[in-house]
Amino acid sequence: MKKKVISVLLAGLMAMSLAGCGSSATTTSSAAAASSAAPAAAASTTAAAVSTAAAAAASTTAASTAAAASATGETEKVKTADGKTVTVGFSQVGAESDWRTANTASMKSTFSTKNGYNLIFDDAQQKQENQITAIRNFIQQEVDYIVLAPVTETGWDTVLKEAKDAGIPVIIVDRMVNVSDDSLYTAWVGSNFELEGQKATEWLNSFCTAKKIKATDIHIADMQGTIGASAQIGRTNGLNAAVKKYGWNMVAQETGEFTQAKGQEVMESWLKQYKNINVVYCENDNEAFGAYDAITAAGKKVGSDIANGDIMIMSFDSTNAGLTDVTKGVITLDTECNPLHGPRVQKIIDTLKSGGTPDKKAYVDEEMFAVDNTVPSVKVDGKDYTVTVVTKDVIAKRAY
Repeated sequence: MKKKVISVLLAGLMAMSLAGCGSSATTTSSAAAASSAAPAAAASTTAAAVSTAAAAAASTTAASTAAAASATGETEKVKTADGKTVTVGFSQVGAESDWRTANTASMKSTFSTKNGYNLIFDDAQQKQENQITAIRNFIQQEVDYIVLAPVTETGWDTVLKEAKDAGIPVIIVDRMVNVSDDSLYTAWVGSNFELEGQKATEWLNSFCTAKKIKATDIHIADMQGTIGASAQIGRTNGLNAAVKKYGWNMVAQETGEFTQAKGQEVMESWLKQYKNINVVYCENDNEAFGAYDAITAAGKKVGSDIANGDIMIMSFDSTNAGLTDVTKGVITLDTECNPLHGPRVQKIIDTLKSGGTPDKKAYVDEEMFAVDNTVPSVKVDGKDYTVTVVTKDVIAKRAY
């Protein structure tokens, strides 16, 4: 990794500080690093704060962190080949959903000071320009690894080339990036979003068959996620293919932006425009929460008995709150999207540190959860996927 002259000076300052201090309170390396110790909702930093505070705090951080670890017996720092603590810069898309909060928590707990890492966290607040600025700040700070959870798939070529030219590996998590040269990123880990959509729609088809509901009686509205995000693209594609295959009536498609507030707004609008919606395909749990609020406020009933007037809500993510709603019959099917990427990213970094080559793409195994056992399993491309009936015990065993 390319290093500048300042790195040598910082190393000298670290050595002198360690020799003169027996212990010291740990300080943060930048405004962004300070935010990584705060809850996800308060973690947002500005690019200006990151770049301004970084230079002033860098030498103090290195010395005080190492000294504090020595005095308290903390876990030894994870070192690079030249003996430096591994610094990870993480650009998170935002905090728009329960899923995203769990994803942030997984990354922070994995790359914590206790575990020997220095994590610089940046909340982009759903804006790609903020993520690009954060990545450039990470490059200036000479982090060892950059982790990016991109807001959309496109528009990354230039900044990722800058990271590559600086010799910094970039690991993509959750959503994918669509770049002209795959060598611009080192590895990706996340979900097969189109497969999630295929599993969910196969479940709906099997449910209709079991309940003797005609395909022409399915009037489905697709509450899409953030347009251009991998999760939106994959889940929408899965539904579009099933609508064409089975002959369902697609009533409407509109983005709920993966948020509860927008989900409620969109559902309220649909209920005024369309009188025949009986299935709402929400592309994440928070949209489902908003859709439920709108449906019940309109005096309509949410449930799985769509043959007798219920409006069925299908969702994705399978967060604790989402699965709790499944037990209440609010969400009929919740297809999992696992947010616990921290340990997976750490495994990739360990592989790189040891001189190995990680898999370019790694898909996460995920489950399906339903309100009852009407459909015990589904088959997609010849593979069976079990559908788990949600109980309190199932929720209690979940990590998120």
